[in-house]
Amino acid sequence: MLRQGRTTAAQKRALEDLLPKFGVPFKNEFLNFPKIFHRKAPLILEIGSGMGETTAAIAAKHPEADFIAVEVHGPGVGSLLNRIAAQQLTNVRVIRHDAVEVLERMIPDGALATIHLFFPDPWPKKRHHKRRLVQPAFAALAARKLAPGGILHAATDVPDYAAQMAAVFAETLEKTDAGFADRPTTKFEARGTRLGNPVQDLVFRRR
Repeated sequence: MLRQGRTTAAQKRALEDLLPKFGVPFKNEFLNFPKIFHRKAPLILEIGSGMGETTAAIAAKHPEADFIAVEVHGPGVGSLLNRIAAQQLTNVRVIRHDAVEVLERMIPDGALATIHLFFPDPWPKKRHHKRRLVQPAFAALAARKLAPGGILHAATDVPDYAAQMAAVFAETLEKTDAGFADRPTTKFEARGTRLGNPVQDLVFRRR
């Protein structure tokens, strides 16, 4: 189910006018990235791009790489589309769909240089932990989509989720400090920091 929320007029216009230009429709077939971006470049997948500020900032700083942002939240997709247009970013495309299905059906094995997973929904109540994205099946899927030596960079401000991520990803990936993205601080993260939530970045490499 696509997450909804309050959509501003500007976000609505972006969904109508910019998604056809910068969006990639979900299909049950592997993507041809050189055809999409008109070049061959390292590919970074952003899972849950939120309002798009992090994706746009990193993409602007790294024009040598191409970015696929996956997000289901309509206002967030609209916001990212407006950033892409305003900053004239040619290296970002957006898929509005469930990230697991995108990984399974649209991303070839070994295609990704990097996966970014910044502040996924923590489902804080213990009885809801099974709904968290980072589970053994997801870790195995993500590892398979990374190229050898590829990087998975995750971040969370929930200590027990950080511990879960560390344990789960260590089953299929190798912990490393290399390849760390210069991740800008979002308003969400800054608010959590003010509340005393400890932000943890976890970086892993495909063996």
